[in-house]
Order: sequence, then C-alpha cells, then structure tokens
Amino acid sequence: MEGENAGSALPPMHPAIAPLSFLLGRWKGQGEGGFPTINSFAYGEELLFSHSGKPAPSLLQPVIAYSQKTWKLASGEPMHAESGYWRPKPDGSIEVVIAQSTGLVEVQKGTYDTESKAITLQSELVGNASKVKEITRVFKEVDGELSYVVQMATMMTSLQPHLKALLKKI
Repeated sequence: MEGENAGSALPPMHPAIAPLSFLLGRWKGQGEGGFPTINSFAYGEELLFSHSGKPAPSLLQPVIAYSQKTWKLASGEPMHAESGYWRPKPDGSIEVVIAQSTGLVEVQKGTYDTESKAITLQSELVGNASKVKEITRVFKEVDGELSYVVQMATMMTSLQPHLKALLKKI
C-alpha cells in the first residue's frame, strides 16, 4: 500500500540485518519469464524488504520481511504474489521461507556476500508442488539496481532459467 509508513520513523536497524541493509526498501521494475513448458512473458514487479528493528521474543535472530507482486505490463492485471522472511546469520549464511499465491512453499538456504551485494539461494524443500522439485534464486545489487535470476527444475526438466528481472529502488 502506498504511503503505509508515511510519517512514521523507521525502527533502528538490528546489527544482524545490517549486512543486507542494501535490500531494505521498495523496489520496482520489469522482468521476463519463460520455461520449456510455457510461453515467454514480460511482467511488472514490486518487491518490499522491511524489518522491525529487533527480533520477536520467540526468535533468536531478527528477520527481513519480504513481499512481492507482479502484474501484466499491458493491462496491469495481477499475475503472482509471494511473501516470506529472510533470516541472515553472522557467518554469511541465510535462511529464507517463501509462500507463493499459487500455494507453493519454498524453504531455501544460501549465502550472502556483503562486498559484492549478492545473495544465492537453493531450495531445501519445495512444498505443495506436484511438478516443481527445485528452485534457485540469485539476487545482486549493482549501482542501485537489484537484479535476480530464478531457475527451476520440474519432474520433466532439469534446472534451468525461469525468471529474471531488474528493479530500481523507489
């Protein structure tokens, strides 16, 4: 929602979140997708990465909340949405959970590199998916632009490119 944090100060950043502070904020841009079993397509996209400043009492470490939505470029009609939590650890590893609007759930583990501003994720579990067996995601921030590539493997195909996008902070 536009302006949902208008007028409210951001909470202080927890030190565990600091290595991924470049992600924080709202990103908007365009992407393209395809796969051997579907036609190629283009889409608009918005990502939001936010934090609460400190961990919930039940969490050992704070998290970055993540939400994403996409739409058809021509009509603005909604296409896909997902949300989840990113939990960076001091050793450079990261755990991510994502629930997609399609009902699919991803549990991913990976690494982040603060110098190159890159995050590499590999699925540990893809739940509620009859065909998808593996998903990887690679995010990189360069010169104020956030790019990503999503690869996917199904029961019928090996791991190959599915989505890529380039977003700017708004």
